Amino acid sequence: MPYQSPISPGRSWYEDTVGPRPEYPALDGDRQCDVVIIGGGFTGLSAAAHLAKAGTNVVLIDAHRFGDGASGRNGGQLGTGQRAWAEELEAEYGISRAKALFDLAEEAKTHLLDFAAANRIEIDYMPGQLSVAHKRRYVDDYKAHAEIMASRFGYPHISFMDANETAERIGSTRYFVGTRDTGTGHIHPLKLVIGTAKVAAAAGAHLFERTPSTGITCGGGKVRVTTPKGTISAEKCLIAVNAYGGNLEPVSAAHIMPIGSFIGATVPLGPDSKVLPGGEAVDDSRFVVRYFRKSKDGRLLFGGREIYAVNDPKDIHIHIRRQIAELYPDLKDVEITHGWGGYVGITVPRKPFVREVMPKVISIGGYSGHGVMLSNFFGKLYAETVAGNRDRLKLIEDLKIPPFPGGRRLRTPLLFLALNWFALRDRI
Repeated sequence: MPYQSPISPGRSWYEDTVGPRPEYPALDGDRQCDVVIIGGGFTGLSAAAHLAKAGTNVVLIDAHRFGDGASGRNGGQLGTGQRAWAEELEAEYGISRAKALFDLAEEAKTHLLDFAAANRIEIDYMPGQLSVAHKRRYVDDYKAHAEIMASRFGYPHISFMDANETAERIGSTRYFVGTRDTGTGHIHPLKLVIGTAKVAAAAGAHLFERTPSTGITCGGGKVRVTTPKGTISAEKCLIAVNAYGGNLEPVSAAHIMPIGSFIGATVPLGPDSKVLPGGEAVDDSRFVVRYFRKSKDGRLLFGGREIYAVNDPKDIHIHIRRQIAELYPDLKDVEITHGWGGYVGITVPRKPFVREVMPKVISIGGYSGHGVMLSNFFGKLYAETVAGNRDRLKLIEDLKIPPFPGGRRLRTPLLFLALNWFALRDRI
């Protein structure tokens, strides 16, 4: 029987296209190491790979299988810069810091592609990103964005698309204008998870699946992470669980909220399809964003239903098909072969969360839907921090990330009300 993640609904198209996934043992017995990492997604595995290559004795544990969370189930889009547009960061922080944040994100993009190439990880990279406006009042913003990126941030790869070009490149007339970014692209995320784990293991990292952390304590200059069958004692600890932290540690839980995001995969649309003829990925201007792309074999991978309530939708296919049909009426009866979901970690300002939450314990997460590119690089930055250079990670650590209002009891219903209000505004 095919494996089904116990923490994420549905079986993804990604899982059915990677072949047998490598399995790693569960921890059985006590361990001592330099660094213990909790979480086997992009951040944790990247950190383990870079630390092990530098000669650090590192132990990584995951409560389930690597990639069961957002890292192995996301939309695969890299994007450019931080989640917020660079000019928005400039308005908040000034040009110097906004440029530093943008440049860091661009380095993250280069690092991901270089890491995959250097380690011969086939991630099915396809170039191009289209960002499109679903309301007419955003037209001037999109036009200005392309100019600002070239003139103030030194990024010449974004061009403005008028209504005709947008319709031609999307294959739909539902969007008004957009931008085309030729300096980025999209990938098969689970292939990157699997490949990064192999790199980490080959470098000497000790990797354990199906090993939940049952507690973290600090004392006597050591960090101790308990598990059902052993305790790991380390000099330092990285918490890299993002949306799946639960009650592991209260500071991260107060600042990072899990929301569900769901994706459907269609049958291959065929060579004559007018849907995304250039093969770019797409994100739109909704607060509850829709994101979609075509796979290498021509399937439409469509993500667009974020859930802020506690329960998952009963039938992912129905909701995804309805949104596909809004953009592509000819696909209202298209066969959807896979429907799956996962949980994304968001913060109040939709910026990453990096914090030393206990002595020698750093938590990294809250990528807010922009983690494919950033999380892998933040794992590298954590490895730099262990080696004594915290300057670049500090750039993110110094961002002001307030906790969600309402505490643990009220924050979920409050967020549900707030974000469903934004979803309503998207339709008006």
